[in-house]
This record gives sequence, structure tokens and C-alpha cells, in this order.
Amino acid sequence: MLFLYCVLLVSCLVMLVAGIVEQRRHFANLERIPNRVLVNGIRGKSSITRLCAGALRGGGLTTVAKTTGTAARFIHPDATEEPVYRKFGIANVVEQIGIVRRAAAYRPDALVMECMAVMPALQEINQSKLIQSTIGVLCNVREDHVAEMGPTLDDIARSLSRSMPYGGICVTAEKERFDVLQEEADARDCRLVYADPETVSDEELRGFGWFTFKENVAIALTVAELLGVDRATALKGMYEAPPDPGVLSVERYLAPGGKRLRFANVFAANDPESTLMNINQLLDLGAVDRPLNVVINCRPDRVERNGQMGAIVPDLRPDKVFVIGHPAKSAIDAIPAEWRDRAVDLGGEQRDGEEFVHELLAHLGEHSSLVAIGNIHGQGEVLLEHLAELPPDEAEDAPSPAPAAEEPAAPSFARPFDPYADDPHGPDPYGTDPYADFPDGDQAYAGTPYGVPAQTQAPHGQTPHGHTPYDPTPHGQAPYGPQPGRDRQPHPQTAHPQPQPQQGAQASQPSPGPWPGEQPYGGGGPQRPQRPADPYGIAAATPVPAWPQPQPQPQPQYPYIPGEPR
Repeated sequence: MLFLYCVLLVSCLVMLVAGIVEQRRHFANLERIPNRVLVNGIRGKSSITRLCAGALRGGGLTTVAKTTGTAARFIHPDATEEPVYRKFGIANVVEQIGIVRRAAAYRPDALVMECMAVMPALQEINQSKLIQSTIGVLCNVREDHVAEMGPTLDDIARSLSRSMPYGGICVTAEKERFDVLQEEADARDCRLVYADPETVSDEELRGFGWFTFKENVAIALTVAELLGVDRATALKGMYEAPPDPGVLSVERYLAPGGKRLRFANVFAANDPESTLMNINQLLDLGAVDRPLNVVINCRPDRVERNGQMGAIVPDLRPDKVFVIGHPAKSAIDAIPAEWRDRAVDLGGEQRDGEEFVHELLAHLGEHSSLVAIGNIHGQGEVLLEHLAELPPDEAEDAPSPAPAAEEPAAPSFARPFDPYADDPHGPDPYGTDPYADFPDGDQAYAGTPYGVPAQTQAPHGQTPHGHTPYDPTPHGQAPYGPQPGRDRQPHPQTAHPQPQPQQGAQASQPSPGPWPGEQPYGGGGPQRPQRPADPYGIAAATPVPAWPQPQPQPQPQYPYIPGEPR
């Protein structure tokens, strides 16, 4: 027995010595990396990690990064990457030690790490023992992992704050819980820096080849600025950075029966707020449209999240809600009663993937959009695998249905799609005005996008009736019906003079006018019909005498109508 006690004591001493040696070696590796960035938060950590690494690489800093997210990746200084090996496929915070050792071998200027801990105690250990970050990032506070972090958003914010560096800097784009984060930062002698998303312009956001948010870009730009990289250089590096495998994306497929499908993988945003934000952005940009269908993937270890996804169905207003995985009842029961008849249970996790995907596609229309929400693991991965086998739809978007025969079609103008043009009342971004060449006071239509008066322009994106901002009115008509002078075709060889009417002008000799059989204003002979009543409801034009006139009549002075030249 004494021998066994001695063996146990010696083994403990060996393990203690080995642990001390490993810790000292790990701290030495950390000292070789002068700038360490730890990215924490609820949503967008992987994307922010890649954006920060790209911005620093663009500034000439040797940068190593590691993401956890949908697919854990080790990113080398040349932006190449490889999967992170995990024994038995189980994630453990201890793997950060090996990542730091590999990163230190490059003697990098910066290391950007995504926080992989969920438990508050592990988040603190990850910061104080494993990473010891000099710059912390706390991207946002959302309702997720409530069992581990706390039932309220304030509790979640305080749990995430455990990753703040003592005596360092923390960058955040969280606005609603900023006061809570400030209290935690003050307790740690940490300087809290707010990254304002409004500082990121739509023009800067257009440079990305994938969907991202201004909050993520603002955080990456702030981190780059703290490390001495200017804005333009940081943006260039972010544009060249490879996106995360779980990044928000939209694929187009040709389904059986000639159906055309737009599929959006929103599995990465697996909390209600982020899910709604992502889908609304896709709808605003026109990447997906209605009829909209939703597929919810359920997991037995995420019953609460399954219910959260079902509860947001009224906000999405889908045509169909497909439920896959197990237990499907956890999501269907959370759907409000008035929307529950749209739910389709595809048979649980034991059903063959090809079978339930075929049934799902059979429910879709000829042109449909499908968004996948919930969690990717389980049947979510099966769904993605089978959809990827469908042939891609490389054709252009199908043209809009032609209007009814009794409604003449409005003139169409080929314009490139501008997903970030959010100012419908500004100057025409394309420098064109389809009515610029027409006379008779059409200046009211000049200078406004697409030749539509500012009062009638639709807001950006789809209107509640499903029309795009390129349609002047819901029926594609000019806002006040056919206008004399606008709907008539000008003479191909004659200019369009606009002489000013003068009070009491005398009749002059007839001269050829811009239209056959008509005379300019103030001339003799038949007069051109006047504009209809004032469309703005301010003043009506003077009634026009019966046409033709037997005798020349002086042209009356019209009252001034706003929007037209005097």
C-alpha cells in the first residue's frame, strides 16, 4: 500500500512540474506576440476576427488569426488557412495553448483570436491565463446562452465582460448595454472604446464581396486604428480577406420541375435578434424576395432556441415554415396559433435526407426564396449537402410579369442594382433623367431618381405591396396619368422651343411648330392644349377655349406652380 501511495505522490509531483513548465513556456510564447486581440460577443465573432486580421495584414503587420465558429480555422500570415484539429471532434479551451505556440513561431506583430468559451468562469480563464489580450473586442450583447450567462441581457453583458483585459482597451459596437459594459470596464481599469457603425459609409460597404454589417466593419477599423493602420489601408486589407465559411450567403438553384430557388444560409445567426436582422437585410437588398419560405432545424440539446425560432415566424411573414430535426414539436408549438397552419413537419431527424428535401422542394412555387434558421448541426448539414447537389441557376432574374392589356406599360429604364442607395430623395445617382428632353414644364420631374416626383417615390427596398423603388406607382403608371407633351412623341427633326408667354401678345404669322398642325405659344391659328388641372392641388390652370380658335387670343399669365420654372 505504501508503494502505491509513493507512486501516486510521484505522479502528482511530475504532473505539477510539467504543468509549471508548460505554463512558463506558454507565457514566454505570449511575450513574443506584442499585440493580442481577443474577440468576444454573441454574434459575428468569426467575421470580426477575419476582418481584424485582414485590416492588420493590409497595414503590413504580420498577423496570425484563429476562428472558432461554424468551422474552426487557423489563418496564417499569408491569409491561407487550415482546419483546427480536435481530438474526438470536441472543442476545448485548452487548444488555445497550441494555437499560441504555432502563432509564436511566426514572430508575428499581432494575434487575433476568437473567444471559444461560453461559461463565464472559462471566459475569464481564457483571458487571464490563455490569451492575456492587450485589446479586447466585445461585439454585441444578444439573448443567447441564457442558461450559462444569465437570464437577462444585463447578466449576459456582465458575463461577456469577463474577457476584458485588465489595464487594456476594449472595443465594442454595443449601444443598448454600453452603460453596463462601462461599469465593468471601470472595475478593470480598462478603456472602453465605442465603434460607431454610422462612421462606415454605404460606399465602403459595397467593397465587400459578401454580406456583412457596419458594426463588424466599424470594430475592425477601430482595432486597426489602435494599432496604427490608416482607414484606407485597413479597408483594402478587409476587402481581400477570405470570408468565414458560415458567412451570410445566398445561392441560386434550379429545383426539379424547372423551379428557381434562392436559398439563404442564416444558420450562423442562431439567436432571434440576429436572425431577424440578417433576413431583413437580405430582403432590403433584394437578395431574397417573396414568396418567402423558412426552414427551422431543431436540436434536442437546443430546445429553448428551437422555440425562439418558432416565435419569430410572425415577424418573418413566410408562406411556409418547414421544420426539420428533433424535436420538431418544440418549434411548432412556439409558433402563434394564427400562423401554425403554415408549418410543415418534415418527419424528424430519422428521416432520410433525400426524401425530406424532395418533399420540401415539392411545396415551393415556381419562383421562391428559402431561408434556413436555427442551428446548422444535424439535419441542417444534411439539408445544405443535398441543396448543394442541385444545378446552379446562372440565368438572370426572370423579367417581371407584363401588366394587363388595359393598362399601358410605363417606360422602363435599365439601371444597375444599387443595394445601398438609401436616400430616395437625393440627386439621380446615374446622372440620367428620362424626361429631361421633354418641354411643357416637366422640370418637376427632373433631378429626381428615375424621373418620379419626390412626393411619390417609394422608400428603399420592397414596399408593403411588393413593388420595387423603380416603379413610379404600384401599377407602373405615371403618377398623374397621361400628360400632354410627355406621352406624345416629339418630331424627329425639330427642336423643342419653350418660348415664354407674354401678357397681351399680338398674333403673329403662322410658323411651323414643333408638332405638325400646331403653333408655338402666342402664335396664330390653333392653340396647343394646356396641361390638365394642377396635380399638386395648389392652383388649376386657366380653362382652355375650344379648339381650334377662329381668332388669335392673347396668352394669359398662369399662376406660379411650385416645381415648375417661372
